[in-house]
Amino acid sequence: MFLHMRRSDRHQGTMTIDRAGTAIRPLERHHLSAALEIQALAYPAALLEHERAFASRITLAGSCCLAATRDGVLIAYLLAHAWPSRAPPSIGNVLADPVVGEVLFIHDLAVSLTGRGTGVGRQLVLRAFDLAARDGLERAELIAVEGAAGYWQRLGFTSPEVPAESAGKVAAYGAAARWMERDIERRN
Repeated sequence: MFLHMRRSDRHQGTMTIDRAGTAIRPLERHHLSAALEIQALAYPAALLEHERAFASRITLAGSCCLAATRDGVLIAYLLAHAWPSRAPPSIGNVLADPVVGEVLFIHDLAVSLTGRGTGVGRQLVLRAFDLAARDGLERAELIAVEGAAGYWQRLGFTSPEVPAESAGKVAAYGAAARWMERDIERRN
């Protein structure tokens, strides 16, 4: 079960910087404009989150939303948050904190053209796993879109049968959408 914490408590000291000078830190409202630009380049119109829906994911108490910046410029982001199991949010919904966050739901990972091929997406996901594990979450769920299932498989996700209660929501993400999940191991 997810323990609600104030956002400032969850993310103190979470910035990391890799050898290439990429900083990983919490995704915040001031990143919103740049994140929406990256999103628009990464996804078709039917999968775009409008500004209010996007921002609502950042402010959830169970937020594991992260930004990757290089020289102060956003090059990638991850929208991930604690959420009830097998109950993916619908595209475009403005979210409020759930009663219980049982899993880490990875809603969106997008990398700009300048960030591609650097491994920054993997860094964001692994950092989110660390945050989620620290909060007691043991599993991650997502809906892979636009042929991204292979990427997520390389990160340890599997494609079990779509839970009956989630089938309609998964289908709304497109014909190629795939339900995926994996356990989160606590790393040191």
